[in-house]
Amino acid sequence: MISSRLSALPKYLFASIDEAVSELREKGVDVIDFGVGDPDLPTPPHIVEEMIKAVQNPAYHHYPSYVGMPSFREAVAKWYKKVFGVHLDPEREVIALIGSKEGIAHTPLAFLDPGDISIVPDPSYPVYKNSTILADGVPYSIPLFEDNEFLPEMEKIPRDVREKAKLLFLNYPNNPTTAVADKQFLREVVEFAYEWDILICYDNPYSEIVFDGYKAPSILQVRGAKEIGIEFHSLSKTYNMTGWRIGFAVGCEKTINALGMVKTNIDSGVFEAVQRAGIKALLGPQDCVRENIRVYRERREEMLKLVETLGLEAHIPKATFYVWAKIKDGTSSIDYCKRLLEKYGIVATPGVGFGEYGEGYLRFALTRPLSRIEEAIKRIS
Repeated sequence: MISSRLSALPKYLFASIDEAVSELREKGVDVIDFGVGDPDLPTPPHIVEEMIKAVQNPAYHHYPSYVGMPSFREAVAKWYKKVFGVHLDPEREVIALIGSKEGIAHTPLAFLDPGDISIVPDPSYPVYKNSTILADGVPYSIPLFEDNEFLPEMEKIPRDVREKAKLLFLNYPNNPTTAVADKQFLREVVEFAYEWDILICYDNPYSEIVFDGYKAPSILQVRGAKEIGIEFHSLSKTYNMTGWRIGFAVGCEKTINALGMVKTNIDSGVFEAVQRAGIKALLGPQDCVRENIRVYRERREEMLKLVETLGLEAHIPKATFYVWAKIKDGTSSIDYCKRLLEKYGIVATPGVGFGEYGEGYLRFALTRPLSRIEEAIKRIS
């Protein structure tokens, strides 16, 4: 018999989409997939070359460090100083992750006792809620509304929830809504966390995918945030390394140690050859990141045309590689996605898959070539 924890979990959204797409492709349908946020752009050559060189070195063929190579953690600290102006102690305040998803999923195990609450935005990345359930915690959803720029209204969280909450998950630039947060909002969040003794779990993998002069902050830029927060980052989106499974978390020594204790009992760390490639990504030339942004900006403009052709409504995103589109005719997001798939062979992600308050929206990923977006527009037209 499976555990009650697994019974409480919904079917993972992207797995369901993959199944539907596979079925259509087996029937010979040319499916255009704007569903999962997996970059189609290749990992930059200088990173691949570093990986090849490292794989050939027998020194990296053994069990890696649980917390990450000192040189990788030093690279993270240097990158944070350069990008955000934040000082980190690489030995005590940085930990390597097998992708940021792994670290996010393990965090509730480190900080929640059975019955403790984690505050989870709705809509949001499903792992926040699901990892809370797997840790025997209780997720409490706070809605993100368009008329509040998809920012949570902390003052509306009931007092009894605040008193029992141990974790607060936040993610800006935001997946799926593409919303952004400024430093003033982050300061207010830090004040809230101090008042109620809640750890902020700040998921920041899209900080470098930004447009039109916008610069995404780190929550650690707020005074005092390091002592009450942990920030997750990933090389997946910035450097097109989703399959490499490497990321990191940063925060104060006590918080990083707690996450490290979980990891030492569950995994054996990141393959050190991948860490060597990660060092090259963080400290090497950043032209590749600027080129990614150029490509995504071009695709964003075309995707907004697709949204308009469908009769949907969307704000111009300042960050991420998504477009969050509002359904105007009252159709449910799942039914709309089914119609798109069956009628046009186009995949979008239903907003309700990210939570109750995602209903009425679709997410389109900019992770397919411009020609495929143009083809989608032709099919609809």
